[in-house]
Amino acid sequence: MTPFLSPLGPSALRDAGIPAPWSFGMADRVRFGEIDALNHVNNVAYLRWYETLRVNYLNEYGIYTLAGENPKFVVKSVGLDYKAEVKRDTSYINVTRTVSMRNTSWRMEYATFVDGKITTTGDCVAVLLNQDNTKRSLPDALRQTFVTRDGAEQL
Repeated sequence: MTPFLSPLGPSALRDAGIPAPWSFGMADRVRFGEIDALNHVNNVAYLRWYETLRVNYLNEYGIYTLAGENPKFVVKSVGLDYKAEVKRDTSYINVTRTVSMRNTSWRMEYATFVDGKITTTGDCVAVLLNQDNTKRSLPDALRQTFVTRDGAEQL
């Protein structure tokens, strides 16, 4: 059984039937408060799930440290694409990876898997800022982590 709310690396994801190149995930179960009147997961729940996943990803990969002193992370844009509904009490695994980066930002992809099938996908562009809200270049060590762990491309 995959543990809920614990970070899952590549080997645990493969054991759960999640294919490469997904490299980071977390398992959980749909809660009553996450469903809408149609008895499926509400779109706001996905945004919360993916935000929680992103923060755990940044922690697990050491990004807060690699970003330098007093970093500020801002989500510039976010998107979702629903492929199949997910109902109450369903177990799922959310996964994420960084797919590309620019000078001060990076793009992440997300997916929700239920029984080995993708039900929802998403993406976000995150920006690294200084405390005064000016853009900060991604340090080389942070870039290398995205490349090594996720195979991210420099754009």
